[in-house]
Amino acid sequence: MLYSKIEGEGKPFVIMHGFLGMSDNWKTLAGQYVEAGFQVHLLDLRNHGRSFHSDEWSYEAMVQDVYEYCQANHLTRIDILGHSMGGKVAMLFATTHPEIVDKLIVADIGPRFYKQHHQEILAGLNAVDFSVKPSRNDVEEILSQYVPDFGTRQFLLKNLYWKEPGQLAFRFYLNAFNNNLDAIGKPLPDDLVFNNPTLFIRGGNSGYIQDSDLDAIRKHFPNLKLETIPNAGHWLHAENPKMFFELTTEFLKE
Repeated sequence: MLYSKIEGEGKPFVIMHGFLGMSDNWKTLAGQYVEAGFQVHLLDLRNHGRSFHSDEWSYEAMVQDVYEYCQANHLTRIDILGHSMGGKVAMLFATTHPEIVDKLIVADIGPRFYKQHHQEILAGLNAVDFSVKPSRNDVEEILSQYVPDFGTRQFLLKNLYWKEPGQLAFRFYLNAFNNNLDAIGKPLPDDLVFNNPTLFIRGGNSGYIQDSDLDAIRKHFPNLKLETIPNAGHWLHAENPKMFFELTTEFLKE
């Protein structure tokens, strides 16, 4: 069963992080959704955060995990939000289990194929040798040779934890990503459609959702609303959490 943090009372609202992220990335926004009257379910997807590790890693497997989570927690009608990889999971979940989903929110990802572009990040993560018991500073120094952006490094370093005294490790299951790297870019199957209200939010400085993608998005999600957060990149919810919260809660309460 997936690890989750459940807070609040009200309509169940399931939130899913992106690649190499975890539920903790959404902790602050989750508190605001609780105050707005939702029961928030922050999930760690398989091979991420505190959830289980598996050599099988695909969108179909992640969707099955979320379905089993909903069944186990008696969630029969939910709203669902996913960012990046989590957005792909949310899209596939909503289109294959529309009887469970009332409203869908997708943050800065489309249903199309995305060419693999995480090679440098994965090279940096694979360059860390935990057998020599590096410190947190040592790990950051190694990553800095592959990942020059400070914000991205800090995001990755949130996955470090003390496996035992003096021994750091990553929470995610790196081998699964190394062996299934193409899985993350796969498109939503052509024939899948979700007719309920759907909100796509993109960052104005992000290239993940182009204007040229809109016809394809609308084919899968005909009841589409698109919003853009100006001057925000791919981590739009972290760069402008105020606007992200306002857009999403307005949509959920319509």
